[in-house]
Amino acid sequence: MEICNSKVGKTLTVELKGELDHHAADRTRAALDELLKDESINEMILDMRNVSFMDSSGLGVVLGRYKTVSARGGKMAITGAGKSVDRIMRMAGVYALIERR
Repeated sequence: MEICNSKVGKTLTVELKGELDHHAADRTRAALDELLKDESINEMILDMRNVSFMDSSGLGVVLGRYKTVSARGGKMAITGAGKSVDRIMRMAGVYALIERR
């Protein structure tokens, strides 16, 4: 899993590349948590256009970061999810919590 990020104002945009599965979940979680140590961030956008596969471990990573951002009164959005990733997100009810762009 590759992670590229940029911050503009209080918005953090993170592009994920690769598979977000049980093999990459811990490393991805740690990297995102490190970025979120900046408490000025009140919006996080996950760009998932280059995520080729995601399992329940990946859902846990996404939902855990949602919890962190929302605890600050912030919001989170997901962009570019491909067909298979989008299907998993919809089936898990993620879009009831996190905006789909």
